[in-house]
Amino acid sequence: MSSNESNSRVLSGMRPTGRLHLGHLHGVLKNWVQLQHEYECFFFVADFHALTTDYDSSENIEQYTYDTVVDWLAAGLNPGTATIFVQSRVPEHAELHLLLSMITPLSWLERVPSYKDQQLKLNDKDLATYGFLGYPLLQSADILMYKAGWVPVGADQVAHVELTREVARRFNHIYGREPGFEEQAQAAQKKMGKKAARLYGSLRREYLERGDTEALEKARALLAEQQNLSIGDRERLFGYLEGGGRIILPEPQALLTEAAKLPGLDGEKMSKSYNNYISLREEPGVVEEKIRTMQTDPARGRLQDPGNPENCPVYALHQVYSDEKTCAWAAEGCRSAGIGCVDCKKPLMDAINEEQEVIRSRAVQFEEDPDLVHAILQEGSDKARAIARETLDDVKEAIGIAHR
Repeated sequence: MSSNESNSRVLSGMRPTGRLHLGHLHGVLKNWVQLQHEYECFFFVADFHALTTDYDSSENIEQYTYDTVVDWLAAGLNPGTATIFVQSRVPEHAELHLLLSMITPLSWLERVPSYKDQQLKLNDKDLATYGFLGYPLLQSADILMYKAGWVPVGADQVAHVELTREVARRFNHIYGREPGFEEQAQAAQKKMGKKAARLYGSLRREYLERGDTEALEKARALLAEQQNLSIGDRERLFGYLEGGGRIILPEPQALLTEAAKLPGLDGEKMSKSYNNYISLREEPGVVEEKIRTMQTDPARGRLQDPGNPENCPVYALHQVYSDEKTCAWAAEGCRSAGIGCVDCKKPLMDAINEEQEVIRSRAVQFEEDPDLVHAILQEGSDKARAIARETLDDVKEAIGIAHR
């Protein structure tokens, strides 16, 4: 797979935590559903990652995996469009993680922002393990295994993608300098034809001598257009272009997603940890009860007291679920005390239940036929593993341990 082709591939995963909630839907799943129609997408249940913090309570991982995938499918992920699989069913993830650990400096892992942050947040757990220290590198292996060009993340996860880029760069630098690399790259350049080869050489010089990133992009586009180059020659020229070696593991890019911190029932970020969430596939009566008891602006102690919609988590949900007219009605009614909080909540209940009805109806076939879910995961895992084996073969050959 060429570096250019990797730009059409997206990879993302989620730890198995059981039934998902509206925060997952608006923060992750709706984005995945859109991406599956624009890219070649790989979405996986990260059960290895679940062990990095919950290794001593793993008894629910299989059930949580099933529940998580049912919610994915109910939210609109299509196994005919995206590859959906379970991380542990592709053991090559663990092997690539091991090989990458041989070249990754310890300091790179210790400086990942979430390492110390999670240790503080989860101070009731024993996280003095290699698995926890090394989980960002396992994430890197997850991404590099499929040579994904794009990784959809929030701003807080960009550091993990940057680590992956550094690991790929280091691997390519160490193992991409095959014997006679420059000679092979120059021979490949000649295969482009005189005009294209001359332009490639000119753009390469502009980038290496002046740091001209526009020249770099033009050269990459030029290489992508070449029809008479083998994949190996193309990868050599991509590497030669930047002054490195052959690109074995393409560097991914973070695909920044809008941070959708959906407010929970208490105004804090919706989370199972806070028990302030509305699950996907929630029954209508449960949704109505949860919204009915949801906190509002504390200034509105009585019906006639005006409030500030910006201080009200109910209004924050309106901004996600309601149209402009309803939002304006809710905001004006709050400020003028023209409507009560119960009245304000009613259209929100209806909007959430309307969305949930679609999700519940999609979920029925999967809830009634667990074997269908298992078959989807098996087929997806088989497809993922076939690609993973190819990548691992490339990696082992580059290292010199293919033993063929």
